Amino acid sequence: MESHDGAVVFVYMTAGSPEEADRLGRTLVEERLAACVNILSGMRAVYRWQGAVETAAEVVLIAKTRADRFEALAARVRTLHSYATPCIVELPLGRGDAPYLDWLVRESAPEGEATP
Repeated sequence: MESHDGAVVFVYMTAGSPEEADRLGRTLVEERLAACVNILSGMRAVYRWQGAVETAAEVVLIAKTRADRFEALAARVRTLHSYATPCIVELPLGRGDAPYLDWLVRESAPEGEATP
């Protein structure tokens, strides 16, 4: 196991529908803002919004990317998302399997950037 010194992160997000989650995930991978996006359906959220407690079905997305891609990823999600205030939260990783982390860094590099 290897530490990548904060070079890789998971980005936790939610979407209002499976279709929106698929569109977000595909865009992030196609644009190399993430190496992979896991989409988990069936989540229920209870939250406070505009003074009321709400309940809604949501879909969880977990994007795997480089830490230096977070701001670009978050900006892209904000432009595509249906929510006024989408959940976009960086979760730093500790250690992981070196070949996997190397793949993640390589596949989320901007187009044309040389990576090991």
